[in-house]
Amino acid sequence: MPSDGLRTVIGMKRPSRIDLLELDIDLRLADLWREAAEISEWSLDVVAAFMRAAYGKGYCDAFTEDSPGSLCSDHGYEVPQRPPVRRKQHDVV
Repeated sequence: MPSDGLRTVIGMKRPSRIDLLELDIDLRLADLWREAAEISEWSLDVVAAFMRAAYGKGYCDAFTEDSPGSLCSDHGYEVPQRPPVRRKQHDVV
C-alpha cells in the first residue's frame, strides 16, 4: 500500500533529542558507514579500527566546528567546559 505524505507524517512520533543527535553523528560518519558496509568478515581488530577512526573523526570535527560545542548546543545538551590550563613550572638549573 503506497504511503500518502499526510498519513505518514501524522502517524510519526516526534524524535527524541538522542534520536536527532544519533542522526547527526551518523551523517558525520557516513564515509565510515559506507566502508563498514563493505566489510564481509568482522573481527575484534576491525571493530577496534572503526572505533579509532570514529573517535579520530569526532576529534577532528570538534576542531573545525564554526562554533565550538555546537553539536551539543544544537541538540539541547550542555556544552562541556574546558578544565583550566595548568602551567608547567620549569626547574631552573
